[in-house]
Amino acid sequence: MPSKEKLASNKKIVRELSDELGAAKGVVLVEYRGINVSQDTELRAALRKAGVRYHVVKNTMTTFAARDAGLDGLLKSLTGPTAMATSAADPVAPAKIMSEYARKIDSLKIKAGVVEGKVLDPGGVASLAEMPSKEQLIATLLGALQAPVSGLVSVLNANTRGLAVVLGAILEKRRQQEEGQGAGQEAGPEGAQEQPVA
Repeated sequence: MPSKEKLASNKKIVRELSDELGAAKGVVLVEYRGINVSQDTELRAALRKAGVRYHVVKNTMTTFAARDAGLDGLLKSLTGPTAMATSAADPVAPAKIMSEYARKIDSLKIKAGVVEGKVLDPGGVASLAEMPSKEQLIATLLGALQAPVSGLVSVLNANTRGLAVVLGAILEKRRQQEEGQGAGQEAGPEGAQEQPVA
């Protein structure tokens, strides 16, 4: 039977894993057997750069944590050596990076994933990895929002230019009419011609 200290330590680990799983927007579980040190270092650097936490987990502790977090769908994936990548900010980042490295490293196998509390199989993780990143989605959205605004500015500018041209033409026509009427009055009644009414 484990000592009280060991039991307390294990409960703390389970609670921390459960909190991590509960707070994560994206989670990916992988089997890392056969990955060498340089591959692992490169993978960890890429994950860290994206703000993804990555660590090896004990299946027994993770089983208790997954149950506590309401992620029973992960339990069947908790066999063999398991590492977990989690992101509290970006639901796509763990799937994207782990899928990229699983293609590069044959021995790195995706077991399962979680997005916003929904458990995914390896195929679901692969599909998620194909989605654009948060930054790409924001850039696309901003581009889509900017296009109608710049179109509206062009239309407003065109209408303003058109209005200015029309007003200029009306003023010019009135000026010509006034000049024509003024010249007719100076010439007297014989020289006055009928002016068309605009």
